[in-house]
Amino acid sequence: MKGQAENEAEGSKGVNLEELKNKMADFAEERDWDQFHTPRNLLLALVGEVGELSEIFQWKGEVPRGLPDWEEKEKQHLGEELSDVLLYLVRLSDICGIDLGKAALRKLELNAIKYPASLCKGSSKKLALLNKSTTTTSTNSNFYISSDNENGATDGGE
Repeated sequence: MKGQAENEAEGSKGVNLEELKNKMADFAEERDWDQFHTPRNLLLALVGEVGELSEIFQWKGEVPRGLPDWEEKEKQHLGEELSDVLLYLVRLSDICGIDLGKAALRKLELNAIKYPASLCKGSSKKLALLNKSTTTTSTNSNFYISSDNENGATDGGE
């Protein structure tokens, strides 16, 4: 086992998804949990963790970036719940054979096309509403506008 100082030094240089994937696979294998880590079970566990994450923000209203009014204990709890979500997501992607890093980069590229800054900058309106309010419609447009999805780089609807 690594000491706390080693872990802190390692954390300061960042952690990559491949490392998390491998650590999660080792963790599950050591406990003989692979038999339970089906895509469905992992997804349901992920949804449960998102629910726990949501509870932290429930009834707080909007909070400023950096959470300046939060106690350290609250921030630590938030970090634990965010970590649970990330770890289940990484494990689910591994079990499904999806390279999560590549998929995320691809999705960002697709969203950059789907939500061009020239059309969306500074607005949280649905893309279809933005498109209707603009008078610049080009037949040579290289982007697709969907009326079903909210504006944002984390568009998970497709």
